[in-house]
Amino acid sequence: MVVRVAVKPTSSISSPQLTLNTETGTPERLVIKGRHDACIAMRAVVVIESAVAAALCDLALVAKSQGL
Repeated sequence: MVVRVAVKPTSSISSPQLTLNTETGTPERLVIKGRHDACIAMRAVVVIESAVAAALCDLALVAKSQGL
């Protein structure tokens, strides 16, 4: 079986957020520009594999219920 998948880039939250600087212990303003999600490729594979597995199980149950 060959599965071809296209994944659009994920966007970061562009609105300013308040975060904690763990080195100084003080709150700081965080502003992110652009798209930055370095882990999407690794996470997308697992999600896609799981979705395909669920779809195949569903098809197997449908086939079994129809006596195929």
